[in-house]
Amino acid sequence: MTHPNPADKDHADTPQTEGDTAADMPADAPLLSDEISLDAGPDDAHSDALADAHDRIVELEAKLAEVTDKTLRALAEAENTRKRMEKERQDTAKFAVSSFARELLSVADNLARALSAITPEQRAENEALKNIFIGVEATEREMMRLMENNGIKKIDALGKAFDPNIHEVMFEADAPDKTPGIIIQVLDNGYMIHERLLRPARVGVAKGGTANEGGHVDESV
Repeated sequence: MTHPNPADKDHADTPQTEGDTAADMPADAPLLSDEISLDAGPDDAHSDALADAHDRIVELEAKLAEVTDKTLRALAEAENTRKRMEKERQDTAKFAVSSFARELLSVADNLARALSAITPEQRAENEALKNIFIGVEATEREMMRLMENNGIKKIDALGKAFDPNIHEVMFEADAPDKTPGIIIQVLDNGYMIHERLLRPARVGVAKGGTANEGGHVDESV
């Protein structure tokens, strides 16, 4: 009969050391340091992803702002172009007859001279001259109506203060009963086409004013 070895009993009763415990653990059991490393990894990756996403959002917002600004500028430029073209179209429609209207002014001048050449006394004494006067007067009136229908109006100058923008001084004369610079005679009527000057009125003014300083008139139509 075999008796137990006292040394074996002592060995069995001896508590295992820390090294022995680690050695006896399964091979795939995670170490504490591995647990810390695994826990920290996903957080760092998540932070990096958030940072990248934020940078990408900032970049896209900057590009969106740039595109929006360019779009608004393009729309504003297109609107300005449309308005400019519309104004040019309106100006063309309004002032297309300017050259033709200037040529008609000589006809209007001749009609006015013909009427002024027949005095009231002559009309009263001569029936033929009276009839001629009536006919010429009707012709002038009809011509003025047609001109006004196209935006052409005669400038009312007689007795008005000289205005270098619409009057052209042809002479100055003594007129004691008139304020210096007042128009005392109209040699040729002036005309406006819409808001622009077609031809300045050629006038004589009372001496003593400053009318002769503004003889140049811009007729750019």
